[in-house]
Amino acid sequence: MDKINSELLDFIYSSPTAFHTVENAKMRLIEDGYTELFESETWMLEAGERYFVTRSDSSLIAFRIPDEDFDGYQIVASHTDSPSFKLKPSFELCDKNYLRLSADRYGGPVLSSWLDRPLAVAGRLTVREGTRVVSRLVETDSIALIPSLAPHVNPNKDAPLSLNTDMVALFGEAEDSGKLLSILADIAGVEAEDILSHDLYLVNREKGCVWGDAFISSPRLDDLQCVFASLTGFLLSSDEVNVPVFAIFDREEVGSGSENGGGSMFLPSVLERISASMGKFKAEHLRLLSNSFLISADNAHGVHPNHPEVSDQGNKGYLNSGIGIKHNAMGRYVTNAESDAVIKSLCKIADVPFFDYTNRSDMAGGSTLGHILQSHLSVLAVDIGLPQLSMHSSFETAGARDTEYAHRLFMTFYSSHIYKIDNSFIIE
Repeated sequence: MDKINSELLDFIYSSPTAFHTVENAKMRLIEDGYTELFESETWMLEAGERYFVTRSDSSLIAFRIPDEDFDGYQIVASHTDSPSFKLKPSFELCDKNYLRLSADRYGGPVLSSWLDRPLAVAGRLTVREGTRVVSRLVETDSIALIPSLAPHVNPNKDAPLSLNTDMVALFGEAEDSGKLLSILADIAGVEAEDILSHDLYLVNREKGCVWGDAFISSPRLDDLQCVFASLTGFLLSSDEVNVPVFAIFDREEVGSGSENGGGSMFLPSVLERISASMGKFKAEHLRLLSNSFLISADNAHGVHPNHPEVSDQGNKGYLNSGIGIKHNAMGRYVTNAESDAVIKSLCKIADVPFFDYTNRSDMAGGSTLGHILQSHLSVLAVDIGLPQLSMHSSFETAGARDTEYAHRLFMTFYSSHIYKIDNSFIIE
C-alpha cells in the first residue's frame, strides 16, 4: 500500500494538466514496449504486439493484440482533466501597480479552495518551427496566487465569490508585463515571438501526502487516482484472450463534447481500426462489440464526516471501503443488473471490497464517461469509482487503501476472459 500510494502521488505531481498526464502515460507505455501509432497514418497491426495512440496531446488509448484470435474488447476508461482555471488568450491585466492573470473557470472548481495558494502555470504552447506547428509542454514553478479579501474590509463577506473580481490571480508588478510569456518560452526552448497559441492553466503544485495512516490528500485525485490504477493494472496484467484497452480522455469536466473527449469518435474509431486491421470487418466488428465490456472509472463521493446527511441512507461508501459501483435510475450512470453482477464477480475474484453507490434521491449528482461513451459504443458497461472527500477542491482526500484495491481489480479485469454465450456473460 505504501509503495502504490507513493507512486500515485509522484504520478499526480508530475501530471499538473491533462497534457502532462498523457505524456507520463506515454513514457510508461514506451518503457513497456508499446509502439506509438498516429491516426493520420495507415495501421498495420500484428498479433502479439502492443500499441497506443493519442489525440490532441491530452487523450490516449493503448491496447494489446493477443497472439491468438480474439473475441472482444475489455476497456477501462477514465479522464485526464480536473477543474481549474484556464488562462484567456490575452491573459495580462495590468494597472499602474499590479499585473494579474485573467482566466476562465474550467469545470466546476470549489472556488474557495483556490484562494491564498501558490499556483503554477502549466499546459501546452503551440509553436511555429519553420513550416510546422508543434506542441511544447510547459510548467512553471509557483508564480501566481489568488488573494482572498480580509473580512475586516469586506462589506459583502457572506456573498458568493465572484469569478470576475475575487478569482483573478496576482502575478507581479506592472513592469512585469510580458514576463510570463518570456518564462514559458525559455522553458519550451523557443523564442517568444514563435509562440502562436496556448492551452495554459493555473494549477496547484502542492505535493500530495499520506496522513494519519488511513488517508491520502492531493490535487487532482479526481480522476488521476483511477487513471493511475487502471494504467498500472493494464501494464501488469497477464496475457489475455480479448483485446485489453486502456483509455483516458480529456474534457470530461466540461461535458466531453470535443474531438478528444469521451463524446467524440476517438474510441469507436480506434476499435474499428483494430478489428479491420486484423481482418474483422463491419459485421464481425459489431459481433465483437456485443461480446465486449467497458468499465467507466471516475471517483465517487465518500460519506462526509461532518455532513453524513448528504449521502444516500443505504447506498454509500466510506473512505477505504473499496470499489463504489454507481447506480442511477435516470441513466446518469450506466450500471444495470447484468454489468453490476459482472463487476461484483470480478471484485470477488480480485479479493477487493465493494459497495453500491447512489446519489441521494433529491440530488442529481455528477455524470461520468460511461453514458457518454455508451451512447455511440454499444457495449455492456458499468460505472465505478473510489470514494473521496472534497471533490473538485484544489486539494482532495481519499482512502489510503483504495488505490491498491482499484489496481487489483483492474489487473484482474484485464487478465480475465469475459465473453458472452447466448445472453449470459462468462468470466474466466
